[in-house]
Amino acid sequence: MFWKNIKFQSHNNFKRLTGVEIKTFKLMVREVINQENKTFRKKGNNRSRPFKLSVEDRILMMLMYYREYRTQFHIGETYGIHESNVGKNIRRIENILKKCKKFELPGKKKLSGTNHQYEVIIVDATESPIERPKKSSISIIQEKRRNIQSKHK
Repeated sequence: MFWKNIKFQSHNNFKRLTGVEIKTFKLMVREVINQENKTFRKKGNNRSRPFKLSVEDRILMMLMYYREYRTQFHIGETYGIHESNVGKNIRRIENILKKCKKFELPGKKKLSGTNHQYEVIIVDATESPIERPKKSSISIIQEKRRNIQSKHK
């Protein structure tokens, strides 16, 4: 999902695709651009290569990673970059947005201070080994004899 393909979507479809509203997305883009300009000025012009993807595409990549639970390999194939670069881009965008503090989810303390009661049901679906008796040739023969004798009675 590239920015050029979804930028003309309606607000509802944009939110369905990305998980965020278009206003929030534009705030994210503005914050990432501002932060990258600041770090670029600090470090000087020693950056060897410009980013292959636009800021919008890199944010969409991060949102795709969280929204769709796609692997970095599959996202890399979609955008035409290596999966290690996908991981680097996702971490870079995450760190910029964390520093901004505009896009934080409320913490545990804030949620626990509300009057809302949450009911959680946990289903244990883990696999556990079954202890079965070991088969030996003697036990198999005895079992076969029991079955034969019980059928003849």
